[in-house]
Amino acid sequence: MSYRNGQRLPLEGGGALRLSVNPRARRLSIRIDARAGEAVAVAPSERRLGEVVAFARTKAGWIAERLAARLDAQPFEPGAVVTWLGRPLRLEATGGAGAARLIETDEGPVLRSGGEGEAFSRRIENWFRRAARDFLTERTQVHLKALGQAPVKVSIVDTRSRWGSCSPHNRSIRYSWRVVMAPPAVADYLTAHEVAHLVHADHSPAYWSVVTRLIGDHRPHRRWLREHGASLHAVGG
Repeated sequence: MSYRNGQRLPLEGGGALRLSVNPRARRLSIRIDARAGEAVAVAPSERRLGEVVAFARTKAGWIAERLAARLDAQPFEPGAVVTWLGRPLRLEATGGAGAARLIETDEGPVLRSGGEGEAFSRRIENWFRRAARDFLTERTQVHLKALGQAPVKVSIVDTRSRWGSCSPHNRSIRYSWRVVMAPPAVADYLTAHEVAHLVHADHSPAYWSVVTRLIGDHRPHRRWLREHGASLHAVGG
């Protein structure tokens, strides 16, 4: 049987398995997309999708447990507490239709916004996207300068499968806005990770040496994203 990138297959016990081709992948892997509520099977080429489907079937019990335990969505709503660069950030409604704005109070930072329901949520997400652009663009420029690289185009997106991506041929980098909910060092790691791909497009030892040159030991930050990434994707869902 042939499979294609993006295809979804039903899983025993409920849920779906989404097939994904990532040419940078060095091995077959299975991960849980908590936000979408599905498992994702990753292969380095479409030719190997059959292998990763067979691998996923051997992990059916583990997948079912992880899907059952996935985090519930945490919507952007008044009274919710989210994080911004690792700091707790309380959301408050102000009435009216004003854009979200950050206020420092004696109890800590508060993000106040107009709108109700989806309008409130949209304004909060727009604020996070702007904050992400400011922080990630500034850190990108720092790492570009350190490597003697020319400027790049930075885009802010909301991808579920990758925190960022780099296209050296057209000098563009895309970041998920959600990473600015992580601690600053973790968000900075992502910028170093993508800028380093301008030097090495793969994940070879030479590539990781560039990342280390930029930020030092990257392993704790990679581990943080693996362990806490699902909770970031659940926010605003």
